[in-house]
Amino acid sequence: MHATISPSILSANLANLIHDLRECESAGADKIHIDVMDGRFVPNITFGPVIVKACKKATSLPLDVHLMIVEPEKHLEAFVEAGADAITVHYETCPHIHRTLQRIRDLGAAPGITFNPATPVEGLRYLAGMFDLVLIMSVNPGFGGQKFIPSALTKIRDTRQLLQEIGSDAVIQVDGGIDAQTIAAVYEAGGRDFVAGTAIFGNPGGISAGIASLRQALVK
Repeated sequence: MHATISPSILSANLANLIHDLRECESAGADKIHIDVMDGRFVPNITFGPVIVKACKKATSLPLDVHLMIVEPEKHLEAFVEAGADAITVHYETCPHIHRTLQRIRDLGAAPGITFNPATPVEGLRYLAGMFDLVLIMSVNPGFGGQKFIPSALTKIRDTRQLLQEIGSDAVIQVDGGIDAQTIAAVYEAGGRDFVAGTAIFGNPGGISAGIASLRQALVK
């Protein structure tokens, strides 16, 4: 299966966001990952629908919006209207997860579900057909630049096995500490969509070099 590279604008130069988005596109990125944080579910505060709308105007790449917020169901319409092509919500924040995932699909976006590092993925067993993407956090969410948690590899393998058992073809996305040193092991475990911030926007050679280094690490 094709490996998807999803640059996270959490690490982009926000003073020159349009430039960074367009360079991601020209460098072969597959989509743009937008981390929305509310200062409640996670410590940091980041973007809202206004940034999503700005990104939609600046790039033709799909916008993958990751809602690290409490009560995400209250904001789904605003993010879809702003241009979100996919919306991922946290298992930990959705007591009525079936309803939330169905609402995302009804609004015309692809629904995704994400799990913090210590949250078991067994709940996926009861959600077959309701999600297109499973995001495994390989760091505790809230800040960019963190180190990959090695036990995430076991969790990715468990997720791959569970998806096979329920007959789901959902993509496994992985976010946190993805770089040229970790991406191959994550791919081997079952990850296919790789969210990377620092490894792309912080690469000394620039954004294009950052994306290229990830692609190269996958074929070694």
